Amino acid sequence: MVACSKTTRGISVTKVSSLYETDPVGGPADQPAFINAVAQIETALSAPRLLAVCQKIEETLGRKRTLHWGPRTIDLDLLIYGDEVHSSAALTIPHPLMHERRFVMEPFVEIAPDFVHPMLNRTARQILDTLGQAADDGDQNSLREREGNVTKSR
Repeated sequence: MVACSKTTRGISVTKVSSLYETDPVGGPADQPAFINAVAQIETALSAPRLLAVCQKIEETLGRKRTLHWGPRTIDLDLLIYGDEVHSSAALTIPHPLMHERRFVMEPFVEIAPDFVHPMLNRTARQILDTLGQAADDGDQNSLREREGNVTKSR
C-alpha cells in the first residue's frame, strides 16, 4: 500500500505499523502464514472511492479472488474512515470484524492506540486489551516473538 500510494494521487501515507506474521484465520488449513500491517493515510477520496483504489492496487499486484479467505498475494481492507459509519453491499465501515481480530488490533494499536471506535465507543487499546483477556484463555495468537522485521503472533 505504501509503495502504491506514492503513485496514487490523493493518498498520503502518514503512519505504518510493524509487520506481523500470523496463522490464517478461516479458509483452507494448508495455506501459508499471512503478513499483516496497518497503515494510516490522509485522503480526500470518499470511502467508496478509496475502496475502489485499494481493489485496483490489489489487482495490479496480482490478487485473484478465487477462494473466500484463501491464500492471496495481497489483501487491503478499509478498517475505518475517520469516525464515519457506512454500510452498503460493497463496504462496511468500521470493518465489521476488526474488533474481534488480534492480527488487526495489534498493528492498529501500534499506530493509533487512542482511536475511539465509532460504534463501540472504546479505544483501540481497550479493544486489544479485551482480546488479550480472551488470549489468556487459550487464544493461540497471544504469544509474540521478534524475528527480524516481522513480529510473529501465535
